[in-house]
Amino acid sequence: MTTYRKKLIEVALPLEAINKEAAHEKSVPRKGHPATMHLWWARRPLAACRAVLFASLVDDPSGHPEKFPNEEAQDKERQRLFRIIEDLVKWENSNNETVLNAARAEILKSTNGHPPPVLDPFCGGGSIPLEAQRLGLETHASDLNPVAVLITKALIEIPPNFAGKPPVNPEARKKLDHSKTWRGAEGLAEDVRYYGKWMRDEAEKRIGHLYPKVKLPKEHGGAEATVIAWIWSRTVKCPNPACGASMPLVRSFWLSSKPGKKVWVEPLVDKGRKSVSFEVRAGSGSPPQGTVSRRGVRCVVCGTPVAFDYVRDEGRAGRMSAKLMAIVAEGIRARTYLPPNAVHENIPSSAVPRNPPDSDLPDQALGFRVQRYGFIKHRQLFTSRQLVAMGTFTDLVHEMRDRVLADASNASIPDEAQGVNRGAKGTAPYADAIATYIAFAIDKLADWSSTICSWIHSIEGVRDTFPRQAIPMVWDFVEINPLSNSVGNYWNHLQWVADGLGGIPPATRVGVARQLDAAAFTEGAGNSIVFTDPPYYDNIAYADLADFFYVWLRRSLNKVYPNLFSTLLTPKTQELVATPFRFGGDQEKAERFFEEGLGKAFHQMRDAQHPEFPLTLYYAFKQAESEEADEAGQTQASISVSTGWETMLGGLLKAQFIINGTWPVRTERGARTRSVESNALASSIVVVCRPRSEGAPLATRREFMNALKSELPVALKNLQRGNIAPVDLAQAAIGPGMAVFSRYSKVVEADGSPMTVRTALAVINETLDEVLAEQEGEFDADTRFAIAWFEQYAFNEGPYGEADVLARAKNTAVNGLEEAGIAKAKAGKVRLIGRKELAEDWDPASERRLTIWEVAHYLIRLLEDEGESAASLLLRQVGALGETARDLAYRLYGICERKKWAQEALPYNSLVVAWPEIVRLSRSTRPTEIQAPLGLR
Repeated sequence: MTTYRKKLIEVALPLEAINKEAAHEKSVPRKGHPATMHLWWARRPLAACRAVLFASLVDDPSGHPEKFPNEEAQDKERQRLFRIIEDLVKWENSNNETVLNAARAEILKSTNGHPPPVLDPFCGGGSIPLEAQRLGLETHASDLNPVAVLITKALIEIPPNFAGKPPVNPEARKKLDHSKTWRGAEGLAEDVRYYGKWMRDEAEKRIGHLYPKVKLPKEHGGAEATVIAWIWSRTVKCPNPACGASMPLVRSFWLSSKPGKKVWVEPLVDKGRKSVSFEVRAGSGSPPQGTVSRRGVRCVVCGTPVAFDYVRDEGRAGRMSAKLMAIVAEGIRARTYLPPNAVHENIPSSAVPRNPPDSDLPDQALGFRVQRYGFIKHRQLFTSRQLVAMGTFTDLVHEMRDRVLADASNASIPDEAQGVNRGAKGTAPYADAIATYIAFAIDKLADWSSTICSWIHSIEGVRDTFPRQAIPMVWDFVEINPLSNSVGNYWNHLQWVADGLGGIPPATRVGVARQLDAAAFTEGAGNSIVFTDPPYYDNIAYADLADFFYVWLRRSLNKVYPNLFSTLLTPKTQELVATPFRFGGDQEKAERFFEEGLGKAFHQMRDAQHPEFPLTLYYAFKQAESEEADEAGQTQASISVSTGWETMLGGLLKAQFIINGTWPVRTERGARTRSVESNALASSIVVVCRPRSEGAPLATRREFMNALKSELPVALKNLQRGNIAPVDLAQAAIGPGMAVFSRYSKVVEADGSPMTVRTALAVINETLDEVLAEQEGEFDADTRFAIAWFEQYAFNEGPYGEADVLARAKNTAVNGLEEAGIAKAKAGKVRLIGRKELAEDWDPASERRLTIWEVAHYLIRLLEDEGESAASLLLRQVGALGETARDLAYRLYGICERKKWAQEALPYNSLVVAWPEIVRLSRSTRPTEIQAPLGLR
């Protein structure tokens, strides 16, 4: 029996508003966004995390029958809470204290002034703990990965320690305005800029000679210009004995494919010398095809086709080199492309790195391709010049820290012995804090300074190392100038970090981030609310990817965080990922390791979870269309399915959880949120859980199905009242369905065996279809006929005889359907009238045979042709029939999804998504203003 008040997230959410703002957050200008301080893969949008936390803590109105005694009152209160969420998730309101205080007040009201601490044992990029802190909550975070822990420390531990403090650098202190208020970490951010600039200037003194200027041709002014980037081609020797040329391995010779500014590299072949040189050309022509394709490599000198196996062998033997193809310089308001010259080709070889990272790349890892070509060390992902630059910047961190200590000793910060990794304040911790953020800027520079970076000719820019969570093979690569003012330079990265730091909201509490194994932590002791983002089976190799940054962070910060950087690389043994190559290729052992580890983590979370609040977690499970790069560097769409979905649900059940909510939250940029055929509607599912009581009963399959049929209709109505988009309805309905299944200790099949999670999901989906079909009882007879006919023929013709039989069964007649204006019969055929064919002079007030079918399709037509305002005028005319028309849109969308009619489905989804605004506009229209919408008069 339920002894707790249900929280809003267990009943309804304004999901479309949350999803819209989560997507918007990833498309807005990113400066000032905390996520820009350091890359983390699959980081969750702050908007979605804020909304989930709020809805997990705030009571649903149904939990207060004394205040909200009926459905109408409860729904009205829900809508009020929805408006708070809709304001809360907007990017522009991230630091709006009025909006945040309204949310905090609701949380305090529902928690008697004492909200539980938030616990995230898989903190990753820190989005969840940061948003918990933004909402004024006590926050505890942990992760096995030291890079993730450091990112989270930089978000929730360090800024509150120095909140409101002015900068300590001498330049700022000279002009210090004592009347100025330094909000949050603004003072700290100012010092990051100052000392980071000192490092940039020092680096230029020490390694500036490695980045010489280039003389521009007369047509470009003839002056010296700063080089932005050098574009290189990897090379191997042609296997043709009659050739033996150094073959350039090039994906594309384009430099700029912009209209009116086409520039490319032209390979010039000297057949006598068996050599290739490069020239830059511009104009109306086009370059030759690249020498690398999906089939293999082509020697540009002799034309011999070469297999990738040969290239791999040459790479593993250490015989792969690089040749300069072009120089990109700062021109007058545009890029200037120049051919290579001896000075710029030879200078990189004079760079001698000092103690470069000698750590090993994994033998195998998800998304890693370079090992097959001889790249087995992290240092091999960089040129010698890049290694010198990275080494110079990381070494300067230690010198910079000494300068901060000297300057801060004259400032108002008292000295204390402990470092920032222990949460203390003072001179030394302040210097450590600045070192941390500048080390992040160096990490961002590393992302843009490896030989995995490539040139994007369509925008004349650089693709960094990690546009996705992989390290693929890149043939023609870009080496940027870190000391320039363009394209991935150090100063620009430093500004991004400082702006992100300045954008962190002031916090009244210092959060805690620690390195812990989620399967073994003992936090919370039954008084926390757990919200986390666990690993996704075998989707992302976080530890292997994080090593790319770890090797440089360790060099910069090993003395600041000795415990975090005590190992050569990030921990791998305990990482929860189902990758067979970690287990000698044994798939079964890998799966068992993941399942057992995740199960242990869930048991620990159950022990930590406060009994009055739900546990929430993200999980990615739907098919997601992604772009993979093949060996030719070509991107191609691939469909992957997270097979961990059932594993995750099963793990929660074994840990004695009831699953009573599943909300599809779109958390990835680029998701095709309106597609039906791809089933790529949501990148993540928020799963809502409660601990199951001891002594939960068994149930038979029949009892389970009867309970589903009894409870799912009410839950479905709540979801529809929350205006969940039809595209998300089926997934969201799994939550209340699994709530029924998981409240039993076991559901027994007829043969005595326990029902599996997979079978339960199938039963829930079947019941959902039945419930949606039963809602047709609210529709008129003509509409019920139209639904059944639509399911068979959509808007195509079908036999008159079938239509006649179906019409009689639905208590109507074909001629009546014609009279109603929703069907046409001719020459022994019948078809439904499409919305574009509907009568122009339709007036619902004078309609003798008004149908829900007409109302829905006229609303859709007006929405498509004239927008929400026009649809709202019609809604005022039809009144309560509008809500029933919206229910019809759910039903028709479900049919389209099942039939894979993608284009037919979109209008029905659009009507529901636009419904809140249509309703709002209809209520704001004065009765005297109402007239038939344009096109219906």
